[in-house]
Amino acid sequence: MGNMHQRKIAMINDISGYGRCSLTVAIPILSAMGIQCCPVPTSILSNHTGFPVWFFDDYTDKMEAYLEKWKELNLRFDGIATGFLGSERQIQIVMDAINDFKTPDTQVIVDPIMGDHGKAYATYTPQMCREMGRLVSLADVVTPNVTEGCILTGREYKSWGWSRRELEEMAREIQAMGPGYVVITGVGSRPKAEGWSEGEENRNSKKQETEERGSRGSLTNVILKPDGTIDFQRSRKVGRERPGTGDVFSSIVAGAAVQGWDLPYGVKLAAWFVKLCIEKSDALEIPVSNGVCFEVVLPELIRRCNRLNL
Repeated sequence: MGNMHQRKIAMINDISGYGRCSLTVAIPILSAMGIQCCPVPTSILSNHTGFPVWFFDDYTDKMEAYLEKWKELNLRFDGIATGFLGSERQIQIVMDAINDFKTPDTQVIVDPIMGDHGKAYATYTPQMCREMGRLVSLADVVTPNVTEGCILTGREYKSWGWSRRELEEMAREIQAMGPGYVVITGVGSRPKAEGWSEGEENRNSKKQETEERGSRGSLTNVILKPDGTIDFQRSRKVGRERPGTGDVFSSIVAGAAVQGWDLPYGVKLAAWFVKLCIEKSDALEIPVSNGVCFEVVLPELIRRCNRLNL
C-alpha cells in the first residue's frame, strides 16, 4: 500500500440513534483519525438500553445480504473491527465475514463485549461466550475488560486485588487462543494504593465496588505484545462511568492498529482521550445517560493524529 492510500475499516456494531455509543461513536472517531469507517449494522436502536424505553430492530437477517454486496464489489479493508454481537448467528456471520474479507494486510480487532462488573450481559449464554472465544481466535488485537477476560479464561472475577502475575497469566491464556495483541482494559485498583495489590482478596466487596465506581483510584490497561513482552499502563481514574467510553477506547485502538502505529501508544492515546472526554462531560454537566461529549474535544484528537500521520 502506498503512503497516499486512505485506510478503511469495516466496523461491525449496532447503531444507537441517541446516547453516544457504538457506531455513532466509532464513525466520527475513526474519521478524525483519517480512516474511512464502513459500518455493518448488527441492530438499530432509537437510543441505548440505559434509558427506560427504546426501539430495537434486529438486523441479523439482513447482515448476510448486506455483506454479500461487498463481496460482489470485491471490496477490501485494512481493518475489520467488531463490537456488540447479539446472538450466536451474528458471531458466525462475523467469522464468515473475516474469512471473506481478510487479506494478509488486514488487521482484525475484536472487542469481545460480553459483560462488565463481574457479570455477563443477560443475552450472553454460556454457548455464546464459547462462540466469542472462537471469534477471538481470529483476531490480531483483542480488547476485553476484566470481566470479559475472566469469561474467556474461566476465572473468578474480582473488582480489584489483581496482581501483575495474575493479569499476565490471564493475558497469556487469551493470547494462546490466537490473537497477537491482548489489551485487558480498565483494571481497577484501590484509591490509596500506590503499588499493585499482590493477590489480596476482597474483604469488603460492597465498599470496594462503591469506591471503584467513584472518581478516586486508578485504572490500568494491560498490553501483551506478539513477542511476549507486556506493558502495564496506569492512569488516574476521573469522573463517573458513562455509556460509550468503551466504544471511544476500542475505536481509537482499532484506528491505531490499522494506521500501523505502535499499539501501546495507541492504547495510551485512547486512555488519554477517554479521560479528556469524561472530564469535559462532567464540566459541562452532561447527563450520564447521554454518554461523553467527545465532539467538543475531538479537535484535540485530530491534532495528535495529524502529527502521527505526517
